[in-house]
Amino acid sequence: MLSKDYHPLAAKGQNSRENRMTREEEFIRDGWEKQSTYDEPRLSDIVQAYKEIGFEVHVEPFTPDDEPGCTECMKISPEKYKTIYTRKQYESKE
Repeated sequence: MLSKDYHPLAAKGQNSRENRMTREEEFIRDGWEKQSTYDEPRLSDIVQAYKEIGFEVHVEPFTPDDEPGCTECMKISPEKYKTIYTRKQYESKE
């Protein structure tokens, strides 16, 4: 017999923090593709280049703890770095 405090979603871990989408997963779900992480002046050049070839561009603050691989040098001043996400622009057919 189940206790009165039993909740099926909690039992399966559905309400737990580890099952929430990360910000990056939300972007991917919305059609964004992660490109790379840069600092200035290269960041502005690359953003402009993506825009010129017809992409929507979103720049997100860099979070070293969310990145795979070595980010030790970037952890010193993470506020300098931004991660670029792009997605194709869709023309409205009016």
